[in-house]
Amino acid sequence: MSRRPAEPPAAELRDLDLLATIRQKAPSLSKSHMRVAEMVLADPGWALHASVDKLARRAGVGKPTVVRFARSVGCAGLRDFKLKLAGSLALGANYLHRAVRPADDTSDVINNVIGSTLSAIADWHRGVQPELMAKAAELLNQAKRVDCYGTGQMSNFMASDLQARFFRLGMISYVYNDAYLQLIAAATLTPDDVAVPISFTGRLPNQLETVRVAKNQGARIVAITRAGTPLAQLADIVVNVEVPADATMPVGTDACITQVMAIELITVLVGRLRGPNCERRLERIQRLMLTRDQDIDASSVVHWDWSADEKDGLSKSQL
Repeated sequence: MSRRPAEPPAAELRDLDLLATIRQKAPSLSKSHMRVAEMVLADPGWALHASVDKLARRAGVGKPTVVRFARSVGCAGLRDFKLKLAGSLALGANYLHRAVRPADDTSDVINNVIGSTLSAIADWHRGVQPELMAKAAELLNQAKRVDCYGTGQMSNFMASDLQARFFRLGMISYVYNDAYLQLIAAATLTPDDVAVPISFTGRLPNQLETVRVAKNQGARIVAITRAGTPLAQLADIVVNVEVPADATMPVGTDACITQVMAIELITVLVGRLRGPNCERRLERIQRLMLTRDQDIDASSVVHWDWSADEKDGLSKSQL
């Protein structure tokens, strides 16, 4: 009768688990090494494949600090660190979230999920190019018409949100989520117009075909996508939304938040270019909405009033 191979002792498994070692040693690390540790723990999958330059940039430290950190957690160097990190990930790969491991308790899950998102957004922030964003805003501000194209559930939402923002700024803007309507709209664009396709994956055939039609019409393309994608290659300006891949879906939380932030930046930059009349327009809209919709901002008012009443010693039954 064949015997099952004996499992490694628990102590040996702990030695193999670099992430567990980092967690254990974290309280005793220096401030700069702690920054590297937090970065690795927040997104170990990304750290495994990142260069020393990217590791240092995301952690906000120098490259020698990354190497010294690797040695401080028992690795011979960066190469050994990557090998042990790969082994640690293999011990507990999790397809719910890249930063969560099976042994994590609720506090670990909360800290790792939120921490990995904050880390991803901070890394994206460091890569934002002000000059490129300024050019995109200038191009959009000068356009006679702006078409927003989304393909897929999340991209559809982003395109609709962006078009609504442009509309509030006083721009002539449209949104098309249907593939055939996108093609028809693209065929009516002119060299005075701009198309804004939004796609995190940047390789959807229908959308790429629409963008090619828009380019043939002479329209300029401002794409919100990742650099290096087929969509980015067709664009005149790329608003890069590169973040680590999600474990369960093509467009995860990090990608959604990054795209929302990119849209917010575009809106504010374009609005500034449109001057005081734009601000007055936004003020009129806000005042109108406040007089027509009693639900707007009501929660904060109710909370403020309730807190004030409580301070005055009033109970709910006295109101």
